[in-house]
Amino acid sequence: MSFLASRRPHNTAADDVEANAAARHNEPEITTAEHAVTTGAGGGGNEQEEHVTFGEHRLKPPPKSSDLGEFEALDRYITTFEAERRASLVSTVRSVKKRKWWQFWQSDKAAPKVQAQPAAVVGQPPDSWLETDIHHGITSAAVEERRKRFGWNELTSEKENTLSKIFGYFTGPILYVMELAALLAAGLQDWIDFGVILGILALNAFVGFYQEKQAADVVASLKGDIAMKAMVIRDGREQQILARELVPGDIVIIQEGQTVPGDAQLICDYNRTQDFDQYRELKNEDKFNEEGGEANDKKEKEKVGDDNGKGEKGQDEDDEASEGSIHYGDSLVACDQSAITGESLAVDKYMGDTIYYTTGCKRGKAYAIILTSAKHSFVGRTAELVQGARDQGHFKAVMNSIGTSLLVLVMFWILAAWIGGFYHNLRIAQPHVQNLLHYTLVLLIIGVPVGLPVVTTTTLAVGAAYLAKQKAIVQKLTAIESLAGVNVLCSDKTGTLTANKLSLREPYVAEGQDVNWMMAVAALASSHNVASLDPIDKVTITTLKKYPKAREILRQGWKTDKFTPFDPVSKRITSYCRLGEDRYICAKGAPRAILALADVDKETSRNYNAKAKEFAQRGFRSLGVAYKKNDEPWVLQGLLSMFDPPREDTAQTIIEAVHLGVPVKMLTGDAIAIAKETCKMLGLGTKVYNSEKLIHSGLTGTVQHDLVQRADGFAEVFPEHKYQVVEMLQQRGSLTAMTGDGVNDAPSLKKADCGIAVEGSSEAAQAAADIVFLAPGLSTIILSIKTARQIFQRMKSYVQYRIALCLHLEIYLTTSMIILNETIRPDLIVFIALFADLATVAVAYDNAHVEPRPVEWQLKKIWVISVILGALLAAGTWIIRGTMFLRSGGIIENFGSIQEVLFLEVALTENWLIFVTRGGQTWPSWQLVGAIFGVDVLATLFCLFGWLSGSGGGVMRTTPPDQFHNSGNGWTDIVTVVVVWAYSIGVVIFIAIVYLALNSFQWVKDLGRQDRNKKDSYIENIIGHINKLALEHEPDPKTGHDKYYIVEKATTEEEDL
Repeated sequence: MSFLASRRPHNTAADDVEANAAARHNEPEITTAEHAVTTGAGGGGNEQEEHVTFGEHRLKPPPKSSDLGEFEALDRYITTFEAERRASLVSTVRSVKKRKWWQFWQSDKAAPKVQAQPAAVVGQPPDSWLETDIHHGITSAAVEERRKRFGWNELTSEKENTLSKIFGYFTGPILYVMELAALLAAGLQDWIDFGVILGILALNAFVGFYQEKQAADVVASLKGDIAMKAMVIRDGREQQILARELVPGDIVIIQEGQTVPGDAQLICDYNRTQDFDQYRELKNEDKFNEEGGEANDKKEKEKVGDDNGKGEKGQDEDDEASEGSIHYGDSLVACDQSAITGESLAVDKYMGDTIYYTTGCKRGKAYAIILTSAKHSFVGRTAELVQGARDQGHFKAVMNSIGTSLLVLVMFWILAAWIGGFYHNLRIAQPHVQNLLHYTLVLLIIGVPVGLPVVTTTTLAVGAAYLAKQKAIVQKLTAIESLAGVNVLCSDKTGTLTANKLSLREPYVAEGQDVNWMMAVAALASSHNVASLDPIDKVTITTLKKYPKAREILRQGWKTDKFTPFDPVSKRITSYCRLGEDRYICAKGAPRAILALADVDKETSRNYNAKAKEFAQRGFRSLGVAYKKNDEPWVLQGLLSMFDPPREDTAQTIIEAVHLGVPVKMLTGDAIAIAKETCKMLGLGTKVYNSEKLIHSGLTGTVQHDLVQRADGFAEVFPEHKYQVVEMLQQRGSLTAMTGDGVNDAPSLKKADCGIAVEGSSEAAQAAADIVFLAPGLSTIILSIKTARQIFQRMKSYVQYRIALCLHLEIYLTTSMIILNETIRPDLIVFIALFADLATVAVAYDNAHVEPRPVEWQLKKIWVISVILGALLAAGTWIIRGTMFLRSGGIIENFGSIQEVLFLEVALTENWLIFVTRGGQTWPSWQLVGAIFGVDVLATLFCLFGWLSGSGGGVMRTTPPDQFHNSGNGWTDIVTVVVVWAYSIGVVIFIAIVYLALNSFQWVKDLGRQDRNKKDSYIENIIGHINKLALEHEPDPKTGHDKYYIVEKATTEEEDL
């Protein structure tokens, strides 16, 4: 085999699909005997029985390949292909381990960590490390030395210090006030209040830490249970190790079906170790770095998607351009790089080429040398870019805003209380009960919603647990709130909207030809080694399920004499077969190459070329099919059109998303013809533009923003284009979600308000995403959006309820202190707050309706309604307190205490207010009703028996004294309790009527709603002009100094703008 540099076409246009299609032109010609040996699902030669598992049932292994004829094995493969694939999915799901519910402190055991030392050049090992002999490998001693320098070969997510994370649950405006209240209670030696406040703080921290840790552990276990392995040469022998144990300079064996364990450079074919000397010679001459391997690898990275929609002219240009790619020898392996470039077809790799970490080997077996650790690999560097500090998040910003506003309000009421206290000549700290610090403590306790962090965290955690059961793992709890408000969904095409596997469309059959005979010929002109089929042969053969008559033709006793894989010169695949006494030559390949074989009339040629051009314009890959019988002339049969089809559920998912107010925009690296065809099939629309309309397009800022907002999708995009689209949508006020699965999606996943990694996504995509889907396609997103909106409704109703409660007691107690110089005792206030939060923790399990449009906080509306509700509650409490001035005692029928009666009225009306703010679209859940009823019973018992009433009967004398019947021990008679219940019900009914009336006004419904179509042309144009300026410099040959100049771009605008 000659290793002289050969110039060959390399993976270009649709008409030249053979470079991507065959992906096997290094295979030798196979004779009949050899072809029979390699035929079969097991590839032959494997004497161990294999079983296919479906659920709990094991199927008996099928007959061995050696017991079947060539086409019998092929027919069996067509029948069992989908079953085998499903069985592999079942076994994958079963590999996930479940941790016991009580083992919350445990995590997956990890190997001891090794501190990696920085290299001289980050990620680049010394050249001497990459001179390993393939026969001996490196020694165990060298492994330890290299691992100390480069660490383990694995991607690690950024880790937060556990102690710092726990302290984070004690920070924030609301929590600061609670902590201040705890210190004040300790200073006043009010140990009951002090203990209760500390308990609430600890409960909030525990719930938040535990729930986020649970979600993180689920994702970590899913990754850890699927341990990647690698075959390596060490100490002169082959051995299998975990991929994480690899170090730079390791010699690994890459073979079909394996995931590449690290960035590696191909050396030689596994069966041609003598070519290692040639590899070393070329490497010493630096051929791979000059214009060979690495140059080609760079082109592969820059090539995003396929160029199959360009038409005839584009194909010719690509043919010429591909001749500049230098390859040494034949293809060693073919790798699936769809996670990096978005390409559906495997890419041929040659001696000196780099194969990338986490890509899949689809064909071949070869030696390769590990170039660097996973952290410094192409995938690792991309993951590191998106692991930077994220902003505080939309949900936390809203909570901080509410907390800060409540803090300002409580300071106002405290100031008013101190002014009133000075008016009443109250001291600051003495006596023990009625003093200004005592009033301050009361207002601090009721002025901030002590349970707000607990309830919101619990609500989010319960929602995350439900989504996990639906195969949507929430990595960041606050992502649920972001998903509820998303109004634009940007989605990658390959593997997300589509199945990332080729499918045959309706073929074009030449006049006078039979489609079944044509499909049989296409199958005959395919490799029959079902253990090693490339994507094109696989889809050709498996499509015969739809053509039973073609399968009958193959069962008639065909024999293959010789099979010639794809030849880049002839641009076709040829198979020499015989049926009885007749001999056939069956061929498939590039449309023009197949057309050249047959002598057809002009009309047939014109129709054939027109159809090939139509397929190319629609983004389909075309293969011509022809055959020759005995000495007769070649017969042109027609064209096969191939396409990466949408997933079965994608179209319906998009319709449901639109109904929920979330339009979908497709972002793909594929050619624009493919993108438009996919959009047509999915009903997305046809406003699909080339990525040239984005960065440095020449469009003004506002025009460019309008284009992004109106577009249905963008084609031929790079990662920076996806990032730019998300950023522009956010600048216009949109809350944006981004779905993707590949490394190239990671930056935009991180940038989006809610990043979603779909099933089968790369490690880099999962690390950048907020939510990870374990179910294929986008169907899970509809359930996730609906669930997120239900969770949002629960939180919104609780926040509105809790603000009203704070204002209720602030208004009443401050005015009561100023007017009557009295208040409710701090211990009762603490229990009022505690009862309210204990009851409403069940909000997390409440039934909630799904809003038909994206939701948002509308803080202005929340505050307006909450202030009105709080004022009405305060008025209700003042009415019941005012009746006690009556000579009859007012609401106190026989005997009772002001403290206990007010406590019961406040507890009842506040607890029942949640039924008002939650809305009436759904019935409350039994958990919520049960929790509130339980707390109401407890509050009633407090009132009846005077618990915590103190030695003085719970009486706080007022000035002037009022007329009331007071019990000597703080008890309240049952008749008074019943009257308080009836009165409280009346108050809540009146408040509900007011609440419904307020929400019936359109201006109230729209109050505080953000403009999701912000448009500031002046700012957008300025930023657009700045972004279009490319400032470059070059040495001035005369002066030796750098000179600077601005590169101008031509201005071109879309016609429909």
